Amino acid sequence: MATNQARARGARLDRIADRLQIGRDPASVRQRIESMEAVLERAFTIPGIRKKIGLDVLLDIIPVVGGTAAAAMGGWLIWEARNLGMSRWHLARMAGNVALDWLLGLIPFIGAIPDFFFRSNTRNLRIVKRWLDKNHPETGLIEGRVTVRREL
Repeated sequence: MATNQARARGARLDRIADRLQIGRDPASVRQRIESMEAVLERAFTIPGIRKKIGLDVLLDIIPVVGGTAAAAMGGWLIWEARNLGMSRWHLARMAGNVALDWLLGLIPFIGAIPDFFFRSNTRNLRIVKRWLDKNHPETGLIEGRVTVRREL
């Protein structure tokens, strides 16, 4: 009976892993990076001005600790990029974006204002997408609208 429960639990975990795209292939990594960037930079909308903010700005309100936590999450994006095999130049540019964001966030309370405009994770996502589009074009998505034209 315990083995049946273990198999059922394992099957549930496999279904969750399939939905989360936990693989190491470039398409799965791209999806994870895009999702993390959305959480860090565009998770919430400010009412009235309809400007999107994310955890990165919100964490900068907490002096030192919040900025460091946001930088650690940005560091995860760099780690994923390294696992893709991106060059050291790309990784250094991404690390520079995160470091500048972290330094701006060290200013208590006021540090959230520059972070509102300097979105390091969006910049890093753009670097990764360009690299993936060049080296793994099959991971790209075609975005747009489909228009169906009917003739009578």
